[in-house]
Formats: sequence, C-alpha cells, structure tokens
Amino acid sequence: MISRRPLRLRQEHPLHPLSDPLSDCRSDRSPDPDPSFHAARDATSHHLHSALERARRGEMSAMDLIATAEALTSNHAADAALDLYAMWIDHNASHPVLYAVLFNYGVGLADAGRLEEAADIYRRAAAAKADFLAPHINLGTVLERLGAREEAVRQWLLAAHAPTNVTADTLTWKVTAWKQIGRVLEAAHCEEPAENALRQSLELQPAQPDAIQHWIALRQAQCRWPIVQSFGSLSRGQLMRAMSPLSLAAYADDPVLQLANAHRSYLQEVEQGAGHAVTVGSWPAPQGESPRRLRVGYLSSDLRDHAIGFLTAGLYALHDRSRVEVFAYYTGPTGSDETQARIRAGVDHWTDIAAMTDQQAASRIVADKIDILLDINGYTRDARTRLLALRPAPIIVNWLGFPGTMGTPHHHYIIADRHIIPPEHEIYYSEKVLRLPCYQPTDAHRIVASETPTRAECGLPDGAMVYCCFNGANKITRAVFDRWLAILARVPDSVLWLLATNDETSGRLRAHAEAAGIGAERIVFAARRNNPEHLARYRLADLFLDTTPYGAHTTASDALWMGVPVVTFMGESFPARVCGSLLHAASLPDLVCRDAEHYQRTAIRIGQDAQLRNALRTILRYRRDDCVLFDTALLARHLEELFVDMWNDYCAGRLPVPALANLKLYHEIGCEPDREQAGWHGGAGLAAWYRARLAYRDAVSPVAADALLWQPASRALAA
Repeated sequence: MISRRPLRLRQEHPLHPLSDPLSDCRSDRSPDPDPSFHAARDATSHHLHSALERARRGEMSAMDLIATAEALTSNHAADAALDLYAMWIDHNASHPVLYAVLFNYGVGLADAGRLEEAADIYRRAAAAKADFLAPHINLGTVLERLGAREEAVRQWLLAAHAPTNVTADTLTWKVTAWKQIGRVLEAAHCEEPAENALRQSLELQPAQPDAIQHWIALRQAQCRWPIVQSFGSLSRGQLMRAMSPLSLAAYADDPVLQLANAHRSYLQEVEQGAGHAVTVGSWPAPQGESPRRLRVGYLSSDLRDHAIGFLTAGLYALHDRSRVEVFAYYTGPTGSDETQARIRAGVDHWTDIAAMTDQQAASRIVADKIDILLDINGYTRDARTRLLALRPAPIIVNWLGFPGTMGTPHHHYIIADRHIIPPEHEIYYSEKVLRLPCYQPTDAHRIVASETPTRAECGLPDGAMVYCCFNGANKITRAVFDRWLAILARVPDSVLWLLATNDETSGRLRAHAEAAGIGAERIVFAARRNNPEHLARYRLADLFLDTTPYGAHTTASDALWMGVPVVTFMGESFPARVCGSLLHAASLPDLVCRDAEHYQRTAIRIGQDAQLRNALRTILRYRRDDCVLFDTALLARHLEELFVDMWNDYCAGRLPVPALANLKLYHEIGCEPDREQAGWHGGAGLAAWYRARLAYRDAVSPVAADALLWQPASRALAA
C-alpha cells in the first residue's frame, strides 16, 4: 500500500574558486529579474565581450574564468557563461586544470538541459584526470536522465572501483557512487544488488541515515532475517535509530517507539531544509463559528493507480458541496490513468504541485484559502514534509496515507476509528484523535476483470485449501512466516499463495519452508497483474492470512470485497489494528482473534472445515452491499462532520497542541532491545517496560514529566 521515500539523487556542484566542490547541488531556482535587469544586461554584454577576448588570447586564468562565469550566471546570463567556458577550453587545451574547467562546463550544460553535450564534456573531464571521479558521478546522473540507466550504473562503478589515493574527496565520490548505484537498482526492483551497493556505501561512510533506511527496507523486501544486523562499524542500535517510520511499522509493534521515531524523522527532514519551519501565513481564529462551506484540501502523491487512489477514487464526488469545496493537491509522478481521471472529475479544483518548491506550493494553498488540509502521505514516497512544516492551512490532518502518528508540531488531528485507536491508546499519538465509523474508505465501483483465471493457470492445485496473503513481502516477518508454516503442517492439503517479488526472495521463503518440513511446492507465488486482473484472481483463494505488526489494509478490503474471509489478530500499534477494524466493519468480528495462538487455531479450523468456509463466504456475499466497510457515502458524511468539529475547535481557540516532550529519550530507550530475538516480549506490557527504564534514567538525572508515560507518580509504578 505504501512505498518508502526514495534516496535523494545527487550531482556534484561545479568547482568554485574558494569553496568546497562537493556540497549538495540541490537548490531553488534563481529569482526572476529585478527592475534593474535590462540596465545590468548591457553592462554584462560589455563584460562578456572583454572576457571572451581574454579567453581567446589565453590571458584568462582558470580562477578568473570560473569567477566570471559565476557572475554571468547570477546575472541571468547562463548561456553567455557557457560560451565563455567553450572559448576558454578551445584555447587552453593543455592547461593543467583543464579537467576542472571541463567539469564546470558540463555542470552548466546539464543545468541548461543540454544533456547530450554535457555527457560528452563529462567524458572529456574524466579522461583528462584519471583520479578525478566527480565527472563519473555527474555523467551517470546525466545518462540516467537520458534513460540510459545501465550505462549510468557502469559510470558509477568506474568511480567506485577506481584505484585512487584515499583522500576526503575520493572517499566522498566513492560513497556517492555506491549510493547512486543502490538508488537506481532499488528503483529497478533489483533488491539484492541494491542492498549490496548501499552496504558498500555505508562501509565507507556509516553516517548516512537515508542509506541506512533504504538498506533496512531492502532487507525487509527480501525477507532477509534477521533484518537489523550489525556490520562494519555500524551497530544494531545505530541501525535501529536510523530506521524509517515505514520500516518500523513492519518491524516492531510498539506505539511508543513509533511515535518517538516519527518525531525523529520529522526533525531530520525539516533540519535538512533549514528555514522551512517558518509559516507562510498567519491564522488568527475567526470570531464565532462560520456557517460558510469549508474549503478542504487533499494533499497526496497517490491520487492515481495506487492503493490510496483505489481506496479513495469514489470519495471525492460524494462530498456534500453545500458543506465543503474540495481541492486536490497532487505531488506524484507525471502522467494520468483511469483512477486519476475519476479523482479529478470528483474534485472541484485540481492542482499539480509536484514541480513547485515547498514555498511556491505553500503559497498556492494559502492563496486558495484552504481551511483544512488533509495529509494523505505521511512518511511515504513523494511526501512533502517541509511543505507542511510551512503550515499552509490553519488546520492540518493526518489521515490514511501513513499508518500511524506523524509526531510533528503542525499535524493537529489524526483520523482513525474506535478499533484502531481505542481511548486508552490515545496517549501514543501526538495528534488529537477523531474517529469515523470505519477509518478506511473502499471504492464500491472498482473495476474487476470479467474472467477469473483457473487455479491451474495460477499454479494452484485444484483440490487444495488455498491460504493467501497478498501483502508486500516487507510485511512478512520470520514469526509470521513460521506461524503460516505451522498452519500448513496441520492442514495437509493446503498451499500458501503469496505475491511474487523476485526469484531470490521466493527461493529464500521456499528454503525456509523446506527447513521446517513443508514442501517447497506448497508455497506458490502470484505474478504481478494489473488491478482488475489481480482482484479477479482473489476468487481462487479460500482464506486470507494477515501479517503483523503491519497488517493488511487495502489488501484486506480487496479480499473482503471479492468474498474471501480474512483472519487477523489485534496488536498494539496502528498498523497492527487496521485489519481488525475492517473485519468489524465487514460484520466478521469473530475473525478478529485474541492473540497469535488464537489466530493460528482459527486459521487451522477454517482450513479443515469446508462448511465453515462456505458460511463465511455467504456472510460476505449478503452483507457486502450494506456493511459499513463498503459504505463510502456514509464515510463522506461522517468525514464532513469531523471537518465541522475541527473548524469549531479552531474558531473557539481549542486547536490541539501536539505533546512532544521526551520523545528523543523514548526513542533511545525503544531502540535498545533486539526485537527479533525469540525472548523479546512487548504487547500490553510495553508501558511498564518503558517506565522501568525511564525510572532508571530518572534516578541518574531527573526526567521531566510528559503526556506519554512519565509523571512523578511513575517512579512508584516503576519501582
């Protein structure tokens, strides 16, 4: 359902006379010319003519060239700067720093979009000085932009394996090369070589939180157990402390750690964009409760053929236009599809802000006078965390995109339901909790392929009991898979049908099954299909087995819509409770088990009882059209009631203030235990576990009270 954030693409800066050439080159666009531009242009033209003449006569030093070119570029004469570089290069073919000038010329050409020319110049720069690796980095980036990814990887490999002296520069270039390789291979779904490339980068430079995040996520995607495994100079604790919120959701059923980690991720993201925490608008509370219709914005990169798009496609058109005016702000990849077309037709205003800077996008939202902005990304790919830090609307809401708290000072509310966040769990969320009848919408008009494949066509035995789980492989932990194997062992004529990822991961899971005494042929993998075909093949399954701690969300809705019962058990954290919520909303509460053992027994009983399976399917068939889970119109009405409640809070000066005290300390404590060891027990005892460790630290140095678990009375509780 949710994809992790990509590694940042890196390109090396041009060399400067007195600056470090290796700082990150990502920057905002140059401002528009001021009123004095035209007067300055004449002076620039004269200056350029003089500079070109000096370059032609060989009277301009490399440092003067670079300084002049920078001045031209800053005066909106980038093309003139490129002409100057070209003239100088033509008349200084044997200059000792020609390699540096060529490199800067390549950067300018790439910035101007002249990619083929830039690639040729980078090749010349690389050939001019064998141990100058920066041209290989940028050449790879240009080749990637041209669509030549394999050639790009070859350039980065040249840099990574180049036999050079160890200097700060060469080390940085090699770190960058391995990281670029890992980024591109991950995007191409080459998980194992991507993992290895990121490990090489981390061996050279351990202090790379984003590389660690992706390294861990790649191991999860491959079911490489244990997931968090120390290597080189990186300890298990260091790896844990850098884990992304999304990976943690699939790793630990710990709402305390998830809150603390979300806050850490927010601080890291915003601190990287210094100055972004300044608001673009001021929001004095209006006098009295306004009867006007509210202007509501949905912010997401996933308003397209994506799990979020599939879930919400039917929602937007169902909003009561007498109560709300609906805006959509899209931050995802370019292109369109049927899902996006439906969403665009269902909203009043559609704005693609993907190419806008955070400041530009925030200013647009402010100009639209949005009252309530719903963040439907959270900590996922193409999310705009820094944009939200600008607070472009008076009320900001966390809903649906990320399964958990955001831990920021500007998300005021989180929308859930009574099963996902019961009242006693509210302390684990920085936002104020508001509830729908069922947290997750489901599109009742989704397209399902008219033809259902046969079991034989899907590699399934005709007479078998088919257990399935179409959750991503990153959600399959060792404990979950061992539990499934125990179920298969008790139901001899059964198979487990999983979503295919790659041959290496499939082989790893089959080998694990064989080691447990389960034949490899009983683990069947479903190739990826388009969504209508994927939905149609659900009919071949008998029972959907949920994962934990990150359970089925969209996949559970899909299974239930297609008449396949789902069995789950409730954990402590948000992602471990969504599937249970969906089953309650689908009128199947008996399939929400008490614990892992009850889950296992229930799955075995259903697998052994064909009559029971038929009864469950009958319940789904007869209740599908009137159960809460599939009533999107009901959800829209309740969502609008929540909007009114939020607005009334705001008007009355009751806007929630997130409580974020001591979260760094909670994060340190939560990252200590090895949660993959068999002896680790969390669950309902987590609060006591944290209080005991807080008490130890409080005895050394007093810990201030907070709204989570630590109050002065906690000392007695922990004793």
